Amino acid sequence: MKYTNYPSSTRPTAMGFNGMAASAHPYASMAGINILKKGGNAFDAIVAIASTLNVVEPFMSGMGGVGVALVYNSKEKKLRALNFSGSAPKLADPEKYTEEAKNIGPWAPLVPGNVAGWLEIQETLGNLERKEVFEEAINYAKNGFPMTHFHYTMFGNSVDRLNKFPSGEIILNSGKVSSPGSRINMPELANSLQLVANKGADEFYRGSIAKKIVDSMKLYGGLINEEDLDAVKAEWTDPLTVKYKDFEVSTVPPNSSGFQILETLKILETLPPEKIKFQDSDFVHTFIETAKLAATDRIAYGGDQSLGLTPTDKLLSSDYANYQSSRISLDKANLLAGEVFNPDAPQGSLTAVDLDAYDGGMTTHFSVADKDGNVVSITQTLGGGFGSALAPEGTGIFLNNMGDWFDLHDGSRNQIGPNRKQDMCLSPTQTFKNGEFYASVGTPGSWGILQTTSQMLINLLDFEMNMQQVIDSPRFKAIGGNRVEMESRFPVSLIENLRTRGHEIVNLPDWSPSVGGGHGIKFDKETGSYQGGADPRRDGYALGN
Repeated sequence: MKYTNYPSSTRPTAMGFNGMAASAHPYASMAGINILKKGGNAFDAIVAIASTLNVVEPFMSGMGGVGVALVYNSKEKKLRALNFSGSAPKLADPEKYTEEAKNIGPWAPLVPGNVAGWLEIQETLGNLERKEVFEEAINYAKNGFPMTHFHYTMFGNSVDRLNKFPSGEIILNSGKVSSPGSRINMPELANSLQLVANKGADEFYRGSIAKKIVDSMKLYGGLINEEDLDAVKAEWTDPLTVKYKDFEVSTVPPNSSGFQILETLKILETLPPEKIKFQDSDFVHTFIETAKLAATDRIAYGGDQSLGLTPTDKLLSSDYANYQSSRISLDKANLLAGEVFNPDAPQGSLTAVDLDAYDGGMTTHFSVADKDGNVVSITQTLGGGFGSALAPEGTGIFLNNMGDWFDLHDGSRNQIGPNRKQDMCLSPTQTFKNGEFYASVGTPGSWGILQTTSQMLINLLDFEMNMQQVIDSPRFKAIGGNRVEMESRFPVSLIENLRTRGHEIVNLPDWSPSVGGGHGIKFDKETGSYQGGADPRRDGYALGN
């Protein structure tokens, strides 16, 4: 199914025969490409990108954060998932937390997992020495990089948070944001990156950096201790996969909530092909309602698997997809309780089905591919802007505030507790056709990740857009009740039609980062070339090799 009436792309789709990198900053994408040119593979390049993003996108990403990955090894023709999503500290007690405590300061961080994840990939599968893949990140941290206009906005949004701790001066200048074009240097971060490059993950989790993290926790009354850091391990697992028409679509299994993406696809697959139309009012309405149903299931069944396994076999079955589809009315919008567990959900809100009884933010995403067909896709985060806003003295490393994505309410499967893993919205995807790599897409955007990624996949798989169009196309997000945020590039007639069905439409700017910052790579088997796309809603760029 091909359409020709798509909006023009903001930029040409990046192309390359020997590899592709797509990330939220041109310096990071370039770091990945430079590694490929040095003879490194995708497993090396992904760490060059990740570590460089720590420097040039410090509000979203870094060593103090958490993440998940999909790793395709072309030699083995095998896709694996890697979970380094961290966990709540051993001392986390839901009765002692407040909403503020899990948002900012020393109680907010999960135990960081990114360094463990990066080095598990690179040291297991990479070609180069560890020091080589960190070189560009260290250089930018030591010698500086220019603040972009997007940086200026993001830094400005976090001024009040950053000024609560002395470490805010890593970013601020006497408590204020420097102007666009100013040089940003982070010498302490450069030193921390160099230590990890020299000594590996042990330095972060058991060495001098670990000591500084623990000392900071003690100074500010935080929870992370030596035992928490020592226990961190990136965990390999099988991906979660569904068949969608002619494609196999995979993501990271729970505790990642990527199953919401897959459930959305399975419900939409029940529609007759002629009903899947670009910016058609019936289809957009159905998509919104489908997203609400899948989100409701994610809230009910996601979270730490020690509290009960997410019944993905039932949630992603064709029979269940048909049942969910039958709950959608073309005439009216259903109420969504919200993006997270809500003990006071409005009367009439959607509720999850009893499957036993049933029969029948601030995140970043990046991908890299190499000439041999290896592909790695990572979504990682600090949570909010600069995470907890706290960087242990002498490290330059901002710790995440992913504690804020836990619930405090009894009855939630995502309630914070000792060593618990979170219902993690991070969910990169890779798609295969006839057993061969086809594409990878993903995005930041908190709980909106799950809706944005679904939209990008439909653009890719049903509308057959090029990768830049996949990412450029206007997006929406159902956020609770009947409220739907929509970029203003949608046709006015479509928006008005949705309002007649009961949707409360909130107009976003034409290009809004609140609906994500997607990046993607596609392989064209006929030409042997890669396509890359990056989101103009942020500073993203894709570069080919």
